[in-house]
Amino acid sequence: MQALVNKIWYQGHPLRWLLLPLSWIFAGITCVRRTLFRLGITSQTVMPIPVIIVGNITVGGSGKTPTVIYLIELLRQHGFKPGVISRGYGVDIQGVKTVNLDASAAEVGDEPAMIVARTQVPMVVGAKRVDAATALIAEFGVDVIICDDGLQHYALARDIELVVIDGQRGLGNGLLLPAGPLREGAWRLESVDFVLSNGGPAAKGQFEMQLAPTAVKPVKYDSTASKYTFDKSQPLVAMAGIGNPARFFESLRDQGYQLALCHGFDDHQAYDKTQLRDLAKGLPLLMTEKDAVKCRDFAQENWWYLAVDAKLPSQFDQQLLARLREVAATKQGNVHGIR
Repeated sequence: MQALVNKIWYQGHPLRWLLLPLSWIFAGITCVRRTLFRLGITSQTVMPIPVIIVGNITVGGSGKTPTVIYLIELLRQHGFKPGVISRGYGVDIQGVKTVNLDASAAEVGDEPAMIVARTQVPMVVGAKRVDAATALIAEFGVDVIICDDGLQHYALARDIELVVIDGQRGLGNGLLLPAGPLREGAWRLESVDFVLSNGGPAAKGQFEMQLAPTAVKPVKYDSTASKYTFDKSQPLVAMAGIGNPARFFESLRDQGYQLALCHGFDDHQAYDKTQLRDLAKGLPLLMTEKDAVKCRDFAQENWWYLAVDAKLPSQFDQQLLARLREVAATKQGNVHGIR
């Protein structure tokens, strides 16, 4: 099914025209929803501290999670105390839930588990991002909220909108769901503060982002005494359950890994030990960091993940920090009654 969807969205399959009437209905619904918020008929909740939205206008992964991690580290380096909120995709959370360091992907979602495992950032997940943001401030006293996804969650007012697009696949056929991959039209890119192009050329006014591999690490928690060492020159099996698995496999080939088999799973897919053991057939298994958080409790000693870091130009850092300081000063002034 996913293969057919990719053909429709990114390879010009003619079935897109049959789905186009449904896209018109989707466009009408989203237009009405945005209009209700813009006119104040449906209210937005404004937070007392800056809110940065990291989202996209396409379905599927585009590099949001590495971007969130980049922002966490950037803001910490410049004296801010950021916290993160997220929906917790694929997890049924009643109310809100704090993401602890040992939280499993099944409890809080794979991306939140990965973000906290990597950064130990204060993080709260919940279906209603307003409730998650309120809980985050109350529990941790953060001074900046980073919202992982949520560009279309207009109930939460935002101060800075940052959109990540797939620099290789772009916006696909440019059509709205379900005929195309777009949640909102391409016009939405003109209204946000920053657009990052992940892994491809950046258009005028955008910033190019690259995901740079850092190190291959064992998936298994207690692997310090493992008899295995990773050797990229030996044949291995690569797997990825992300929005664009082909990007991961291509990057491995570019780095000289010997791939005996590549297997792409659906984004956010859950795994079990038998399934992946049968896939690997005794060979080393290499996966993404997002996959690793779902496998760490049952991983074999020769299962590994490749950690990556987002790389962005210094001009982006400077512009984002300047905008954030401006927003923070305005909000601080409002708190103290300064107009």
